[in-house]
Amino acid sequence: VDLESIEKIVRLIEATSSQIVIHTAGLASVERCESDPQLAHHLNVTLAGNVAKACAMARVTLIHISTDHLFSGEDSFVNENQPVSPVNVYGKTKAAAEDLVLEVNPNSLVIRTNFFGWGTSYRQSLSDIIIGALRAGSDLKLFQDVFFTPILIEHLAFAVHDLLAIKASGIFNVVGDECVSKNEFGLKIAQEFGLDLTRIKSGLIKDTNLVRRPRDMSLSNQKVCNLLGRQLGNIDQHLVRLHEQELNVQTQLIRAL
Repeated sequence: VDLESIEKIVRLIEATSSQIVIHTAGLASVERCESDPQLAHHLNVTLAGNVAKACAMARVTLIHISTDHLFSGEDSFVNENQPVSPVNVYGKTKAAAEDLVLEVNPNSLVIRTNFFGWGTSYRQSLSDIIIGALRAGSDLKLFQDVFFTPILIEHLAFAVHDLLAIKASGIFNVVGDECVSKNEFGLKIAQEFGLDLTRIKSGLIKDTNLVRRPRDMSLSNQKVCNLLGRQLGNIDQHLVRLHEQELNVQTQLIRAL
């Protein structure tokens, strides 16, 4: 899809009779954003604005996927009403994208999230990286001073569909119910999949030279939970489902043989 042209996006929406557009494109590398702010702004802000304008023109629903990287990291379980305070270029461009999307298309659904699940060979999620490293017998260092509220992508999709069904718009934190450190997340994955926990080494982001990141990225999902009348699930529940998904695929492959 050529996101540089609003007209081309509109024509594609019309040609495919699309009713919903989910915008996920962007530059997610914190380091790359920091080293090339102009590129980060173009990919994360300008193109998001193009998609939002095109959806408004075509009168279709836009779901804009945002991030949990929007705050200083000093508070836990931040809700949708707290003013953003990003600490790096990536966070600043994602915050600017939210503003632009809602300015040009106020009916958009902006989803702040941090998801995991079975990815692709060219784009892996954190759970893929952890499982892959442990199955290969490699050591893996995970930070014990970085916290987040991850959600299995399947549960994220279900929640977004439910929001669409009630014609919700605006900003929603669609994340899991539980806050964990990256290190704890890795240990829980190893336990669920029967992998070697000793391969996971504890590290501190404060001891690295990485671009500054918020230490606590946890978001409160109470707004969406109250609206939908249900919780979105904790880490253990989501990891059990992640494991089930893999076993289901293996079963299908065996049956196909």
